[in-house]
Amino acid sequence: MLRLRAHFDMDFMTAAAPEHDDVVFDGRPLDIEAIAAIADGRRRAVLSTETAFRARIDAGARVVLQLLADDGVIYGVTTGYGESCTVAVPAAQVAELPHHLYTYHGVGMGRLLEADETRAVLAARLASLCQGMSGVRYELLQHLAALLEHDILPCIPAEGSVGASGDLTPLSYVAAALCGERDVRWRGRRMPAREALAEAGIQPLSLQPKEGLAIMNGTAVMTALACLAWQRAQRCSRVATRLTALNVFATAGNPHHFDALLFAAKPHPGPQAVARRLRRDLACDAGEARNPARLQDRYSLRCAPHVIGVLEDALPFTRTLIENELNSANDNPLIDPDSGRVLHGGHFYGGHVAFAMDSLKTAVANVLDLLDRQLALLVDSRFSHGLPDNLTAATGERGALNHGLKALQIAVSAWTAEALKTTLPASVFSRSTECHNQDKVSMGTIAARDCLRVLELGEQVLAAMLVSARQAVALRGRIDAGALPPVLAHTQSWLESCIPLVVEDRALDHELTRLVGVLRTGSAGDVLESDG
Repeated sequence: MLRLRAHFDMDFMTAAAPEHDDVVFDGRPLDIEAIAAIADGRRRAVLSTETAFRARIDAGARVVLQLLADDGVIYGVTTGYGESCTVAVPAAQVAELPHHLYTYHGVGMGRLLEADETRAVLAARLASLCQGMSGVRYELLQHLAALLEHDILPCIPAEGSVGASGDLTPLSYVAAALCGERDVRWRGRRMPAREALAEAGIQPLSLQPKEGLAIMNGTAVMTALACLAWQRAQRCSRVATRLTALNVFATAGNPHHFDALLFAAKPHPGPQAVARRLRRDLACDAGEARNPARLQDRYSLRCAPHVIGVLEDALPFTRTLIENELNSANDNPLIDPDSGRVLHGGHFYGGHVAFAMDSLKTAVANVLDLLDRQLALLVDSRFSHGLPDNLTAATGERGALNHGLKALQIAVSAWTAEALKTTLPASVFSRSTECHNQDKVSMGTIAARDCLRVLELGEQVLAAMLVSARQAVALRGRIDAGALPPVLAHTQSWLESCIPLVVEDRALDHELTRLVGVLRTGSAGDVLESDG
């Protein structure tokens, strides 16, 4: 166990090592990888100081102030919010309105967003405001960037957003923290925001008209969670493919199910990519594949490219949806700094993120179901072609006492069932809210949280499958002395270095927890998920 701990600690240290290039926020497009790298501390968020960028940002803020000076009517600036937009706010009270917005939205409940999720939220909101159409000052962007720089993380409850008008309730905790209110996490402890800002040498922000809306009336929470979910879903696809190759080998399966000519006949890119990786892993293209023991394997092995391939094809499509949202101005109203026009619309609606998350969680859950079926084959001697029941490695008199991976297979079925249950699409559960002003809402944040829950369960399934594949391949070696293909040999060597063979029954929860950590961070690198 000491060797296991040392190995995994080394992996985590590797994953946490910072990258040297900063992510510059200047209104130009950012990608999912940039947000994820900021979230886990590998890259630093830096606000552009370019003169032209600063001038564009401040020009929008001046438009708002000029309209106020001209007695213009601006939603949420000189009026109440939502259905209350017909209520005129007296000029003497306009300055108080942003404070009231984040104050009355302090109704969040549920778990607090994790540190990486909170950093992603701050980065996503900063990216949107940097588009220059939100009517905020450059100073506001500096304060958001300062939270990231000092790692002062607002305590954001996960529940309470319907995804239009954006993530109002969770983002109210960002606005409040900027103003020195509510709680933050800093240097390992929870504390009042005002204390953390003071210790970091940051003055609390006093919001100007429109700035409360600009922070809160957008899709930053759902978009941030979607960026993190997307990366984890991509990793799930790659690891599931490697596991399938190990399981085909362990069950003496037929690697020719993944033939290039076969997949050329059905030109979906995702299945073709998965089949190509399986051919590489099983050394089919090199002519090294063993003669199959049977003509056709069961669907969970033979059709693996078709199942995992759906997720593979969903990834580029959903990336586009998420990154378009990330690089959008998505609050309301928008302020055009060039023409001075105030544009009232509904860009806070998170339908694209909701669709992306509902789609990804369904594709991921199907992959988990595939792996659950593969494990059912591995542990049943009627279908594993020579492997012992429950993959027990105990022999002789000890064989009657030990139960191998029996309970692990039950747990995998439980996690898979819960993931499948969670795939009910959130986006179809729109509710009419706020006096029927918000009468069609996206539920994008709920969809993103659901997707993360499916991925959390999925990483538990993947971890269990790594233990099982390591066990099954080792037991196949007792039956068949044939050499593992090079890629699989590399993976099996890594697995053996951190997971002792289960001979005598032992609790596996600590090993599973460590494997989940490796899967979530991707710290095992090409050992588990090389593209090829």
